[in-house]
Amino acid sequence: MTDSSRHPALGLLPLLFGVLAFFWVIGPQALNPQNIAWLEQGDTATHYLGWVFFRHSPWTFPLGLNPAYGLELGSAIIFSDSNPLLALLFKPFSAWLPPTFQYFGLWLLACFVLQAWFGWKLLGLITTNPWTRLLGAGLLVFSPPLFLRMGWHPSLAGHFLILAALYLALLPNLQRRYLAWGTLLAVTALIHAYLLAMVALIWVADLLGQAFSRRLTLRHSLTEAVALFALVSLCCWQAGYFSIADGAASGGFGLYRMNLLAPVDPAGWSLLLPNLPQASGDYEGFNYLGLGVLLLVPPALLAWLGNRQPLKEQMRARPWLVLALLGLWLFALSNQIGIGGWTIHYPLPEKIIGLASIFRASGRMFWPVFYGLILTLIFLVVRGYRPRVAIPLLALALLIQIVDTRDGWMGLREGKMTASSSTWNSPMGDPFWSSAAAHYPNVRSLMPQNQAERWQMIAGFAATHGLHTDAVYLGRMSVSALVRAQQSARQRLDSGHYDSDSLYILDDDALADAAKTINSDADLLTRVDGLVVLAPGWKRCAACLPMQDEGRSISLIPLTHPGQALTFNYSSRQLSHGWATPESWGTWSNGRQAQIALRVTPQARGLVIDALAFIQPQHAAQRVIASLNGEPVLSTQLTQLQGNRLELPISPAIRQRLKDDDRLNIELQLPDAISPQALGINDDARLMGLGLKTLTVY
Repeated sequence: MTDSSRHPALGLLPLLFGVLAFFWVIGPQALNPQNIAWLEQGDTATHYLGWVFFRHSPWTFPLGLNPAYGLELGSAIIFSDSNPLLALLFKPFSAWLPPTFQYFGLWLLACFVLQAWFGWKLLGLITTNPWTRLLGAGLLVFSPPLFLRMGWHPSLAGHFLILAALYLALLPNLQRRYLAWGTLLAVTALIHAYLLAMVALIWVADLLGQAFSRRLTLRHSLTEAVALFALVSLCCWQAGYFSIADGAASGGFGLYRMNLLAPVDPAGWSLLLPNLPQASGDYEGFNYLGLGVLLLVPPALLAWLGNRQPLKEQMRARPWLVLALLGLWLFALSNQIGIGGWTIHYPLPEKIIGLASIFRASGRMFWPVFYGLILTLIFLVVRGYRPRVAIPLLALALLIQIVDTRDGWMGLREGKMTASSSTWNSPMGDPFWSSAAAHYPNVRSLMPQNQAERWQMIAGFAATHGLHTDAVYLGRMSVSALVRAQQSARQRLDSGHYDSDSLYILDDDALADAAKTINSDADLLTRVDGLVVLAPGWKRCAACLPMQDEGRSISLIPLTHPGQALTFNYSSRQLSHGWATPESWGTWSNGRQAQIALRVTPQARGLVIDALAFIQPQHAAQRVIASLNGEPVLSTQLTQLQGNRLELPISPAIRQRLKDDDRLNIELQLPDAISPQALGINDDARLMGLGLKTLTVY
């Protein structure tokens, strides 16, 4: 067989494999730097918005501060998970970049290529056979936990950094240690804190191993420890890690754990294996090995039983690395050890819990162990069998791995291959918004909080118009800064005095208080595109667009006129009963009865609801029975997921009563509502029937 170490050109094979895997799993559309459609849903929205505010802000020191995205709440590019490494790289060229520009697609391509490359390098420590190396690298690329992160948290898709750390730790004679480890640690610090914790622990284990084996002198070991710690601290400082005085720790340690059965629990990522029971937060500890990798266990075990010496020698040579991986595994399990649907708890001191909560999603910490297990299985197969046996075994494993996890990564591809767009949909289409953006440099949310229900809508508006905002979603936020901001907001609501440089968008709870104290002579309080806005000094602004002021008479439920379309992707008092938490597209019903409270004019003749229906192969229909103010108006059965149009006519008798009382109550009976949990899809216990997208009055 060809010796890959003597043919450097063969090193192009993993690079080519990584590129092909990217286009197969992700698709080409994510590479378009002006396409942000695939970033609109979920956490990726704050990753992109953090970058938008950062690119247009003046340079700061430390470099990673991002005050326009957060105002008094504080912000840094690291806390919006916007990949500080690439943000700092592209910011100097912002003036030459197009108005809409994202680098996350390029980052995902780099993750695929570098995952394959470092997989190839790691396999090179086991064998020089190019086919064995390529197949082994392929198993490391088709990693379900890696692909899952590409859908949620692109920065956390940098698993190649873990492979690089393992490579440096396993390399027998690492030259230029300072340069190799220093570069890797610095780059990792500028990408994500969780990855830094894993890579740094592997480095510490390697350094201790070198020191105790006396391959490094005590002087060299201490020098490396101090120098690289200082380098990492500098990178963290400049990325903005230390920009918040408190709030680094957050609740959730023990909730976002890894279940003990996670390596064999597909959680929806297998064509053949059933899902196993798990708790609500175990999704963060998703670490399914894949059926292809699991099928390597029997031959690897037989090889180990036949000759235990090779693996024993490797482990004896690196006791500190083995100890580090064991520690990561135990931390991933947390002190709430889940075994399927069961939990075993053991107490820890509050101080330990507080420190552990800095990395509250502890289930992620299994990733180095995950890759260590795969490498161990490949090592046993390669060392235990001749190439003519090992290569077919690895090829079959890779084929099964790809096919078995196809449903999972095809869902990822569908999310990335949505229709390209350089803008996001927004209900804020009224001319008022452009007029307000020209008058106010800031737009604020009342009450301020991290990840408020309408944060993305407000932040998107601010980003489009170059405004600053406190409507943000950050991975960590200063607790004291948030408390001060909320106290200040409460004082404004109580006094009726607002900052003249800020436009305020109010939630329902703040609306009632604002209406009591509004200065109706100068300030505007009204609804625009379904949002309650408070514009200080608007009535005395000659250049501002004239608007109808509702002032102290404003109602918690807005009056809806014919032709108006209501969206339900945020909480509203109109959704009075039987609804789940709103999502970016709309809101699912939760229960077998749901109600919508409207105020409509007597001219309204009917309503049209555009809805999803919770339809599954094993649950093919949803009945819907609707009434208006107690009068039955519709009984139908829905058999398709999307494109459901429910028309509810308003009778002449109801229209007559609307002249005296404009309240219209819609009651929906959903007798076939069922939970995904009951269908064995996942652990979602909501009784889902109808997914409310829009409601139009005609």
